[in-house]
Amino acid sequence: MSYSKMKKTLFWLGAAAVAGLAIVSCGPKNNALTSAEKAEGWQLLFDGKTLDGWRDYNGDTLSGPWTVENGTIAATGKGDDANGYIVTDKSFENFDLKWEWKISKGGNSGMLYHVVERPDFKVPYVTGPEYQLIDDENFTEMNDGYVLEPWQRCGVDYAMYVPDFETRDLKPAGEWNQSEIIFDNGHVTYLLNGKVTVEFDAWTADWFARKNSGKWADAPEYGLARRGVICLQDHGYPAWFRNVKIKELPTKSVEEDLFNGKDLTGWINYGTELWYVDEDGYLVCESGPDKGYGYFGTEKYYNNFDLSLEFKQEANGNSGVFIRSTVQGTTVRGWQVEVAPKNCDTGGIYESYGRGWLIQIPDEKENILKEGEWNQMRILCEGNRVQTWLNGEQMVDIEDEKIGAGNGRIALQIHDGGGIKVRWRNLHIKTL
Repeated sequence: MSYSKMKKTLFWLGAAAVAGLAIVSCGPKNNALTSAEKAEGWQLLFDGKTLDGWRDYNGDTLSGPWTVENGTIAATGKGDDANGYIVTDKSFENFDLKWEWKISKGGNSGMLYHVVERPDFKVPYVTGPEYQLIDDENFTEMNDGYVLEPWQRCGVDYAMYVPDFETRDLKPAGEWNQSEIIFDNGHVTYLLNGKVTVEFDAWTADWFARKNSGKWADAPEYGLARRGVICLQDHGYPAWFRNVKIKELPTKSVEEDLFNGKDLTGWINYGTELWYVDEDGYLVCESGPDKGYGYFGTEKYYNNFDLSLEFKQEANGNSGVFIRSTVQGTTVRGWQVEVAPKNCDTGGIYESYGRGWLIQIPDEKENILKEGEWNQMRILCEGNRVQTWLNGEQMVDIEDEKIGAGNGRIALQIHDGGGIKVRWRNLHIKTL
């Protein structure tokens, strides 16, 4: 080859190499958002370099077993069923969540959402639904012959809804998959590599039937939260995550009657005290022979809402309306808008654990309560702020971060001591 031809050949080879580099550099970058995505409201949950924004479940810091490895969030495989969960600092309600993942041979992991953090919840999956991530093909071989149930396989809503496995597109262990969860005001869609695996509506009769008859029958708070943190699971196997991004979706307002005037549908009775519908279609709470505490809670959780109701105290009247609260047995954790006899702060707010009274009503407002007659109460709960009204008069207006972080039911109370009887009607709520 002549010198001139050699120069020409080297030139074109060099140009081709530069062009190749240009093509690579112009390809999609991991752990980055395009201008269009930013404009649409997407935000990264992982910057590709640090685990800023993540911490231990129920913790303030990150202790492992997670690390950053080659631009991925890496589960080291040292976690187990009781440990190894990391969560986002921020809570989310309605969202579109996308991420890419790969897993080790026979591996098991998961992406959970609407997870509630509290000391009495030792693991996140008793509150948060899980998009199962698992190596179906090799799990049995790598786990002492254990055969997965359909509700445990990849792409399911764990222990609730399963896909058509014949049409599911799952890449093998060691290869990247893309998954997506869309939670839009209770309508839920899971996708795997661009194809829908499951689609369902949360908090319907079908959803509650599945929850109450299967694995979650003994997990009363499972799946009820409308807002919570995102959670990744290290279940004892290495796994890798990248391009984790989320777009928040708007919350739609819904109005409904919490009590239908006919039966106790939609409510749960905690304790042995009496709750029933009388001949006039009113809800009645009455002390039973045990003369203990009793609670009557909604099946569903409510976060931000405008609640109106009427009550009539026929005997004693020591009761209350709990907000963003959970009940175990007859132990309640949450905040009570007081309903009580005159001079006992009806409309004030009491915390059932820890701090006690957060705000009581001024003495001059005690005469607003009409004993033995129907009273109208309104409770407006939005973010950190709670306002109450009794018979059209504002009783309290308080902002409290702990209430703002709360998750739970609306619940009516019978106080202990016996001799209590209160009627309730026109329980109407508008979510915000």
